[in-house]
Amino acid sequence: MLSTYIYNYILYLLASLAMIGVFSLIYTKITPYDELKMIREGQTAAACSFVGALLGFSLTLASSIMHNDNLVAFAGWASAAMAVQLLVYALVSRIMPEIHNELDNNNVAMGALLGGVSLTFGIINAACLS
Repeated sequence: MLSTYIYNYILYLLASLAMIGVFSLIYTKITPYDELKMIREGQTAAACSFVGALLGFSLTLASSIMHNDNLVAFAGWASAAMAVQLLVYALVSRIMPEIHNELDNNNVAMGALLGGVSLTFGIINAACLS
C-alpha cells in the first residue's frame, strides 16, 4: 500500500511540475516583455509580477491535488485554473495598458500590483475547487 502512495506522490509531483512549466511558457509568451531576462537583470518589478502569477497558479494546483482523486480530473481543473490566470493577466493589461512600460521601467509598485492580483485570483480559484 505504501508503494501506491509513493507512486501517486511522484505522479502528481511530476504532473504539477509539467503544468507549472507549461503555464510559465505560455505566460512568458503572451506578455510583451521577457520576464526571465528582466529578472536576470535584477528588475524586482518583473520578479514580483511573475512570482505572483506562479503562486496564484500553484495554489490552484495544490487545491486540485487535494480535491481530486484521479489525474484526469486534476489535469482538467489545472487547465481551467491556467486559463483563469491567463485571463486575469489579459484583463489587467487591458485595464492598465501602461503596466507593460512600467514593468520595463522597474516600477515595483506595478509589479507588486500585477503579482498581487494574480495571487488574489489564484486564492479565489483554489477555493472554488474545494
